[in-house]
Amino acid sequence: MDAPLHLTQSANGRVSGKPWKTHKSATVRSHLPAGVKTKNWEDRMEKTKKAQAIKKLQQELKDEKQAELQRRREATLERKKAAEEKRRLEEAKAKMGARKAARLRRKAGRTKKVNH
Repeated sequence: MDAPLHLTQSANGRVSGKPWKTHKSATVRSHLPAGVKTKNWEDRMEKTKKAQAIKKLQQELKDEKQAELQRRREATLERKKAAEEKRRLEEAKAKMGARKAARLRRKAGRTKKVNH
């Protein structure tokens, strides 16, 4: 027993006696984005800046589109209101005669709400 015992090449010299057990190794994370895999900080920051610029541009375009849709809605709503008011006035005109309408217009001109 003078000679040292030769150990098999493995982790800490131990080998499992179970042949179906596979040797564990470090996980290879291939699903990580390329920016995280690179070790260079400047490269990662450059990619981040590019992504932020693209995101900002997309947001601006989206806001522009939204503003255009809102402007169209407002214009359509104004047209509908004007048409409704015109239709209502036409109905009122048809109901009453011209003299009565003129008298009401004169009377409306005397009120404080209309004058000021």
